[in-house]
Amino acid sequence: MKIVVLAGGLSTERAVSLVTGTGVCRALRENGHRAILVDVFLGVEDVPAELETLFDAPDGLCGDARIGTAAPDLEAVRRSRKDQSRRLLGPNVLELCQAADIVFLGLHGQDGEDGRIQAAFDLLGIRYTGSGYLGSGMAMDKSITKMVMENAGIPTAPWRDIPSYTETDIPALAAELEVPCAVKVVNGGSSIGVALPDTKEELEQALRDLLRYGSHVIVEKKLYGRELTVGVLGDRYLPAVEITAQSGNFDYEAKYQAGASREVCPAPITAEQQAEMGEYALKLHRALGLSVYSRTDFILDGEGRPWCLEVNTLPGLTAASLVPKEAAAVGMSYNELCEEIVRQSYDLKRRAY
Repeated sequence: MKIVVLAGGLSTERAVSLVTGTGVCRALRENGHRAILVDVFLGVEDVPAELETLFDAPDGLCGDARIGTAAPDLEAVRRSRKDQSRRLLGPNVLELCQAADIVFLGLHGQDGEDGRIQAAFDLLGIRYTGSGYLGSGMAMDKSITKMVMENAGIPTAPWRDIPSYTETDIPALAAELEVPCAVKVVNGGSSIGVALPDTKEELEQALRDLLRYGSHVIVEKKLYGRELTVGVLGDRYLPAVEITAQSGNFDYEAKYQAGASREVCPAPITAEQQAEMGEYALKLHRALGLSVYSRTDFILDGEGRPWCLEVNTLPGLTAASLVPKEAAAVGMSYNELCEEIVRQSYDLKRRAY
């Protein structure tokens, strides 16, 4: 098949997305597909007269993608686009996607997981991998996801929604909110836009710092325990992974830098705990109307009870990512996982106009 692997963009998870996209593109080419990597924001400036010949480009247009210790400089990315347009879709992106048999969404964060790309593709009749626009949009918003969890009977930490605040609101918020807590921007990812203050002073600073990412946050009771995550593929859940960050927090650096965290799969938990978290992951996947694959994060407290944190509709597929580790635990290689996502997604019947 002709496949566009769409990655990059302008979210804080841009670098993660490019590494995911590069790995997926090379795997699909090894599987025999005519796959190319396209940056959703930068696009492809120069294309051949016969657009389809680009699908035979050497190495599928893959570059040397890597993840640094800090989030990317998005203003520098904007300045690097030749046409200086503020549109999300770069030159020739739509044309290439329409020429493909399917688009593999290697996007992460606000430029791919919030449903906007999916909605545009539905309107244009473009096949793509993963969940549709509605489920993606709901899952991207942590406040909506928390509501769905509560309605579905999935245990989650007590929380409060703060839909909008300004610098002047911070002293009053810090005074009334309980600590320790977790403060999260509703549409963040890869642990960017998350703070874990233990004191009122740290809470006030956290609220101030997070304004750079947005003014809509949720504040949760801080949970203590083991960090685990469970993938869903099709109609089944995968073995849980336990993550232990060397620094104590599974932050951006711990997720993507070699040696910064220890990940064990299958996690050393009881069969009952695995089944309980797996069923909760499936339940949330279905309650949000998700498709093909997702990954749900949990805290397992000191009494062995799981608490659901959030769900990722386009979880990372880098070499260091968690879903490929879970797939490997059931005998599925990285290339086979990418192929399965394509196969299941291609068969989906979505609404087209």
